[in-house]
Amino acid sequence: MKSAVIAIHGGAGTIPKNSLTSEQEQAYRSALDDSLSAGYAVLSSGGTALEGACAAVRSLENSPLFNAGRGSVFNVAGLHEMEAAVMEGHNMDAGAVAGLRAVKNPVDVARAVMEKSEHVMIVGAGAEQFAKEMNLPFESEEYFFDALRYEQWQDAHSAGRTQLDHSLPNDRKIGTVGAVALDTSGNIAGATSTGGMTNKRIGRVGDTPIIGAGTYANNSTAAISCTGHGEPFIRAVTAYDVSCLIEYKGMTLRDACEEVVQKKLTKIDGDGGLVAVDAQGNVELCFNSEGMYRGAIYSDGHREIAIYR
Repeated sequence: MKSAVIAIHGGAGTIPKNSLTSEQEQAYRSALDDSLSAGYAVLSSGGTALEGACAAVRSLENSPLFNAGRGSVFNVAGLHEMEAAVMEGHNMDAGAVAGLRAVKNPVDVARAVMEKSEHVMIVGAGAEQFAKEMNLPFESEEYFFDALRYEQWQDAHSAGRTQLDHSLPNDRKIGTVGAVALDTSGNIAGATSTGGMTNKRIGRVGDTPIIGAGTYANNSTAAISCTGHGEPFIRAVTAYDVSCLIEYKGMTLRDACEEVVQKKLTKIDGDGGLVAVDAQGNVELCFNSEGMYRGAIYSDGHREIAIYR
């Protein structure tokens, strides 16, 4: 029987140490700790890697501190369009959604697409209708409203720019959330969720729900969940590239992550990072930005939560 392992992220970007008060930093660390606990509790009680990863992501979606679910940023129209994806490593099944407006937990819709439909991705009104058919919970616009997110959007909207939500000097330098996990049966899985970019065009889709770009899992290689500027991550097929380097070049998980994040992505201005785990229980928390909100519980039980480099 394998020891359960889980790693999470809550966004990568420019996170100078003087940007957070001690109280704010503690709030973020506490939210990351809650996410780790939620996922690990599932894994340690015999739950699957997918169940553990989804539990961790759901916890982050429920927090207004992160750009996913409740804390999602505003698009150009002042609305929310959320994305999510899941993938299992043992059979490489996957599910993804984009353009969700009012679903409480997009990661649960992505999982339902994988388990309850014959598709991999459903978007927009079709995804919301599917969520209703699955009896998944919806919330009002007020639930998703956050004053700091709204102020952030107004600044970007008035300037006519699109930006990562962690690119302004404010209290919410957080992006995409995600988790990867290894369960006691030796299977791995990944899950990722995001509200996208502040002031993004209606219908813009980032890397998160694109299997192989922002989310990927294969028991033979690794489970990967990415965070950062979606366009370069799509162009680099980032998550799958980590897997490919392991499968075809025989790289270790660490070397593969370093090659993709520190070399390939930086050449195309790909700011961000990823968390990854393999079936042997190795974990990588890799990023090329000043910081990444991250955490892990390793196979020996050691628990780590960190923000800065």
